[in-house]
Amino acid sequence: MANVVVVGAQWGDEGKGKIVDWLSEQADIVVRFQGGHNAGHTLVIDGNTYKLALLPSGVLRPSKLAVIGNGVVFDPQAFLDELARLRGQGVAITPENLRIAENVTLILPLHRELDALRESSNTGTAIGTTRRGIGPAYEDKVGRRAIRLMDLADLDTLPHKIDRMLAHHNALRRGFGLPEFSGGEMLKELTALAPQILPYAESVWRLLDQKRREGKRILFEGAQGALLDVDHGTYPYVTSSNTVAANAATGTGLGPSAVGYVLGICKAYTTRVGLGPFPTELTDEIGEEIGRRGKEFGVNTGRKRRCGWFDATLVRQTARTCGIHGLALTKLDILDGFDTIKVCTGYMLDGQEIDYLPAGEGAQARVTPIYEEIEGWKEPTANARSWAQLPAQAIKYVRRVEELVGCPIALLSTSPEREDTILVQNPFEA
Repeated sequence: MANVVVVGAQWGDEGKGKIVDWLSEQADIVVRFQGGHNAGHTLVIDGNTYKLALLPSGVLRPSKLAVIGNGVVFDPQAFLDELARLRGQGVAITPENLRIAENVTLILPLHRELDALRESSNTGTAIGTTRRGIGPAYEDKVGRRAIRLMDLADLDTLPHKIDRMLAHHNALRRGFGLPEFSGGEMLKELTALAPQILPYAESVWRLLDQKRREGKRILFEGAQGALLDVDHGTYPYVTSSNTVAANAATGTGLGPSAVGYVLGICKAYTTRVGLGPFPTELTDEIGEEIGRRGKEFGVNTGRKRRCGWFDATLVRQTARTCGIHGLALTKLDILDGFDTIKVCTGYMLDGQEIDYLPAGEGAQARVTPIYEEIEGWKEPTANARSWAQLPAQAIKYVRRVEELVGCPIALLSTSPEREDTILVQNPFEA
């Protein structure tokens, strides 16, 4: 299995950035295949902190090729801002080491504004989005009215495409009692952006197919988590794309046979940002303590994350929907010092025990967790780089997680630092 797909096995924020960066040392190409600049990664390298949103983690390694696939929704202004910020930190990013799919859908100011309007309305339609325009951009994509990166190279046909998009959006704006967008203004803005973005444009499916045939190792980097998948997540409190591993193929233009080992990332506990069901959520002092220790705030939004005990039922489910071969367990050190630790092994729903999260919104809200209590440990796990450095009870906890999820632990992360990682199974060599 020469290629590896990294997906979040919970609701996102599992620490994918560090794991992807750690794996990218062995990869030749790192590809983002869905989501947008709503998904943040924080990487700590040699004491320096880098915050990524839209760009693949591979851009921090000068010898790697970073690619943004067609499954991503791409905000040109957010891209330029992130580019400037990283260059200010000494990161070299050019068309030589970053390529963007020419058929990627663009996020425009009207998408961001519509997202914010919906979230702020009193109609009960809020679902806790980041207000970055992700959902409205995906809506335009499937509605076949989106502006794509390649359209900026054909200024003769661009006005027609803008008119087609605005026929939809201006009708919505009239409904909100807002002034309509000007097609001429949008054309002017996109024309100005074109020379800054187009040098990165690429027929990504051809590029990746060529590299795969050359024997290059590809690392597919997912955003958010499998429980936010628009089909398999806690609908409607989900993102607007497929976050499961199968979308690594669709979101890049490579066939399913190109997808090799699937690595799922999960925390040693559970967090969630925004609204929606969360069976193991802790609203007490323990939940606050986990959030404080884990610094549980969104990378890009600063939103406080909801915290709870590890939910083995959910991770077992995402292991199936994603075809996960192995797990990377992160933030084990946050559980240091607790007398007892709870793990959810199943749910009660209307008086019956079940071993999965039902698909219905109402049923998801009614499930209550069935817990198993595990003895905690007092010795620190922070910065451990081998099993021998872990307390015996921490190892027991990890092994119990493996049993309950039905999936082996491939990597164990004990701090944000790149080197503080215990390797059990190398995904590139599995």
